[in-house]
Amino acid sequence: MPIPQPYFETVSIPPGRSLHVFDRRLAEFPFNWHYHPEFELTLTVNSKGMSFVGDHIGPYDDGDLVLIAPNLPHAFQSVERVSDPAPHRAIVCWFTNDWIMSLIALVPELSSVMPLLLQARRGLRFGPETSTLLRQRLLGLSALSGVEQVIAFQSILVTLAASSDRTPLATGEVTVSEMPRDRVRLQKILDYLHSHYDEPLRLAPLCELVHLSESQMQRIFKRSARMSISDYVLQLRLGRACQMLMQTDRPIGWIANECGFSDAADLARRFRKARNMTPTAFRAAIRR
Repeated sequence: MPIPQPYFETVSIPPGRSLHVFDRRLAEFPFNWHYHPEFELTLTVNSKGMSFVGDHIGPYDDGDLVLIAPNLPHAFQSVERVSDPAPHRAIVCWFTNDWIMSLIALVPELSSVMPLLLQARRGLRFGPETSTLLRQRLLGLSALSGVEQVIAFQSILVTLAASSDRTPLATGEVTVSEMPRDRVRLQKILDYLHSHYDEPLRLAPLCELVHLSESQMQRIFKRSARMSISDYVLQLRLGRACQMLMQTDRPIGWIANECGFSDAADLARRFRKARNMTPTAFRAAIRR
């Protein structure tokens, strides 16, 4: 089966609104490896499957509550519904870094939210206690008027900030630079890497794209992503390899070639180091 390329998702927050709340209901959640410059808070309902956040891969269940920072690659793939025939459902809340930072600057009572946003650079999953506490509030967001919705959402963020049952997901993090020029450059670099991760990594085209020397580009990227460009590309390759191991019966050598590894042995060595198991063992464990 064809494997879709990772892509940059454009999130449209309606004019005159501070956030966008989307009540997503589908027969299934297909694997959709993407990233965007907005924060994303997602509550998953009536669905079980696998979540991918940065280099994290793990199961999700009904009530899964995750906060993802800007530009952190992620995907959720459903496996089964908890209750038939109700659809898989997700309450997705998008808001911008500029909006929440401006709000915190104006409302000092929201300062407790800042550590939460910083931790979300790696993706955060909240435990059953927090998820249960916020479930009905999140499910009711889309029915509120604009003013009611933004007030309710601020309260939700404060509750999340006070939670003690949150767990980081990815080992690496992506930050958003305060310098607009750095933001534009980072976005161009990420777009390129997500489109060419399966090719040999060459820095010259990237340098030309953002009009920087190799050392300048590496410094800007590491300041934002907290990892080197090569480490970030490795995360993309491993994430795609995991998807192929789940979704196809292709040989390990074929998957290695499609994901940009030199051969099956290269994939196996890097996979074992990152996941503490071989690709074959991962495929068997997922299918069980």
